[in-house]
Amino acid sequence: MRFHKSETAFFVFIAVILAAGVLTLHAYGVLFTLADVTSDAGRFGDVAYLSKVLFATGVLLTTALFFGIFFIYPLIRIHVNEESKLRAMAASLSARSQTMEKAALTDGLTGMQNRRYFDDALKEYLDEFRRIERPVGLMILDLDHFKQVNDTHGHDVGDEVLRAVADCLKDLTRYHDIVARLGGEEFAVVAPNMDDEMMRRFAERIRKAISGLSIMSGNVTLRVTTSVGIAVWDCKESAESLFRRADQHLYEAKKGGRNRVSA
Repeated sequence: MRFHKSETAFFVFIAVILAAGVLTLHAYGVLFTLADVTSDAGRFGDVAYLSKVLFATGVLLTTALFFGIFFIYPLIRIHVNEESKLRAMAASLSARSQTMEKAALTDGLTGMQNRRYFDDALKEYLDEFRRIERPVGLMILDLDHFKQVNDTHGHDVGDEVLRAVADCLKDLTRYHDIVARLGGEEFAVVAPNMDDEMMRRFAERIRKAISGLSIMSGNVTLRVTTSVGIAVWDCKESAESLFRRADQHLYEAKKGGRNRVSA
């Protein structure tokens, strides 16, 4: 059993009182010995006075010991228990705070990063890559005719489709890429150190992988396609401007027939 610092200090205090009590009893015994051997009336009076002082000291030490054991120590235990509860509560609140912070940045359905995380991370990436003047690619994906999936097969099946697409994106992207669900059936990928041609090939690989997915819904196998808009940062524009360019290309991919990449 581990003791709190205040408890340890109290035990030391009690030990000191006990030691003082033992010394007092010893001195008391010595005085009685002197009283037996002395015949001087004046010296005997001094011994009697000192014996009374030692007796009073012993009474005070006993009172302090009694008060410490039965009053002070219980208060220390209460304080220690309350401090332990407060520490446990603080640890619990800290864990809950971290969980809530993580939940605030994570999409609950797919486990991907959410729009809030994406917006902050994109700005940070651009700030960092502006210093080294390296490209940053942005890809926005939107599943084609996803509303028909929900209307025909239900939202539960639609959720399965979204999770399958999210897993596909996680598998095809690199560890330092940002992969997020922006909302609904729209996803985004931030790919640093990729120029226009690399981004186009990357987007085509993702588009083909998504179109090759098979999602089972009862006895029906669903297949989905995605339209992709990409843009590569010019090392000058803002995150908002880069996003608007990629979003415009996404619109062009949709308008051009869907299931394609526009850059």
